[in-house]
Amino acid sequence: MEEFKTKLYQRCMDFVLQRIDTAETALKQAQEASNDDTKSSAGDKFETTREMMQQDIARNKNLLFDGQQNLQLLSSLESVPAAGDTVRNGSLVYTSKGIFYISISAGQLNVEDQLVFAISAASPIGQLLIGKKAGESFSFNQNAYTIEDIR
Repeated sequence: MEEFKTKLYQRCMDFVLQRIDTAETALKQAQEASNDDTKSSAGDKFETTREMMQQDIARNKNLLFDGQQNLQLLSSLESVPAAGDTVRNGSLVYTSKGIFYISISAGQLNVEDQLVFAISAASPIGQLLIGKKAGESFSFNQNAYTIEDIR
């Protein structure tokens, strides 16, 4: 990977690892709170609290699972050879309206004073980009984009 793309990849990796760490911490706290909660004579109030804790645990498990999937996807991109002539996972796409890194949905990242949108291939704009070649155009949210370069 070229140096800029390597830095971008690392920013995405840091983003995913932070999300996993946050989800693991929240899950641990929710499980501890659930374990510490002892049945009281409050009845319905206890059941409502217990259900809310279970929902919190389930939500954090989903966030953790999503983070782990993103980590797996991102790890698979590390060994992807330099982009060919078509946009695919791992491509760094320079368009007339911005730079897109087809990887994970990490949003807007600032790398070397350049704004890059880290997007998933499954996102609406990602689906429009996949398979396109330099020089091709597409429209998204009533904006016309032209692909200038793929790295």
